[in-house]
Amino acid sequence: MDESITYIKKLMQNWEESVLDYLPDVFLAIVILILFILLAKFVKRITLKFYAKNIKVHPDIASIIASIIFFFFILSGVFLALQILGLEGVLTKMLAGAGIVGIVAGFAFKDIASNLFAGLFLKMYHPFKKGDWVNIDNSYGVVEELGWITTTINTVPGQEVFVPNQLIYNSTFTNFSTSHKRRIILESGVSYGDDLEHVKSVALDEVKKIEELLPNEKMDFFFTKIGNSAYNFQLRFWIKFNSNDDFQKAMSDIIIRVKKRFEQENISIAYPVTTLDFGVKGGVNLFDRDIMFKS
Repeated sequence: MDESITYIKKLMQNWEESVLDYLPDVFLAIVILILFILLAKFVKRITLKFYAKNIKVHPDIASIIASIIFFFFILSGVFLALQILGLEGVLTKMLAGAGIVGIVAGFAFKDIASNLFAGLFLKMYHPFKKGDWVNIDNSYGVVEELGWITTTINTVPGQEVFVPNQLIYNSTFTNFSTSHKRRIILESGVSYGDDLEHVKSVALDEVKKIEELLPNEKMDFFFTKIGNSAYNFQLRFWIKFNSNDDFQKAMSDIIIRVKKRFEQENISIAYPVTTLDFGVKGGVNLFDRDIMFKS
């Protein structure tokens, strides 16, 4: 019993001496850690103020840079405190473990990191913004939100499509709102019997009556092909573009106007049907006229 008491006393004495010897290092490590935390906060605040005063653009980027600097100082303080405590072995194991975890995390979060960097570039260069009409990965609609991971598009049918940001930079995309104008391209054809110069003149005259037309932009009319049953043409002109409704309305208006005017001018819009030409302009449709047979 006496030997046990003596052993406990000796153990307590050794522990007390160890604590007293170790206490200054613990105190110094705590002070160093606190100083680095304060320094990290100070440097982060200075970085944000400097960025806001001198650059004044892309505040999200400023927050990212300031956060990286903040965590760098915090980690530096932790590593230095561990060295003061003589825990270099623990520090080495932490670094080795961090390396392994980093490799695993790199594979696991590769796509997320790619999307984050792509989102960063999107916010820096602004190829499009909220409210722009775009076509990304065959998704046509208006940009609802430009996030760090995905870009949200509200399509014409009304669905929300979430496009990964890395996909935007890995492929081509179109921003229809950049110049606030868009080109209407109408393709059709007229019959063989029509006067082609007259067709061109009539079509261009109807374009001038479109409400959304940009009159200072060039209007084009080209015959593009001699088809099996028609002379194919392409009519092109520019309109003011703020939303998809402007495009749809202009396209609808020109179709209606061309059809009505062609009927007034006795111009035949070609249809994909077989016609029999008996010397009459444009041929005769067997279902439109009664066929008379002579006995």
